[in-house]
Amino acid sequence: MQILVQPLDRLDPRTAYGMWRLRQDVFVVEQDCAYPDLDGRDLEAATRHVVILDDDRVVATARVLDDGVEQRIGRVVCHPDVRGTGASGDLMRAAVDAATRAAPDQDVVLGAQSPLVGFYGRFGFVVDGPEYLEDDIRHTPMRLRR
Repeated sequence: MQILVQPLDRLDPRTAYGMWRLRQDVFVVEQDCAYPDLDGRDLEAATRHVVILDDDRVVATARVLDDGVEQRIGRVVCHPDVRGTGASGDLMRAAVDAATRAAPDQDVVLGAQSPLVGFYGRFGFVVDGPEYLEDDIRHTPMRLRR
């Protein structure tokens, strides 16, 4: 498997398509959440896309956003074929590393699906507010303090 960390303009079109397709397949279809995935943030110059490829097939992706005062990791997703293989850990390590390289002194935040709080905790994230509903899924704000 290969890990890429790139702005959108440096991803080839097939990789970008694969990234968006995976997000659609999991978030919209599997999790039954109709939401505007193409929100314009993928296009921001400071956004870094973390993509794991297996034989040119996108099997995991996340994005790292620059929110000005903090870095934000979102759209964290793995294809069902690689769940339980360690790919999600590789993805998160690469995303945290990308956020750290971009702004070493800024906190990193994310909105975890609540059942995954323990998973994100393994990377140093701590709960940072009350649970909330997003698209009828319980989420918990989390923060990695710098």
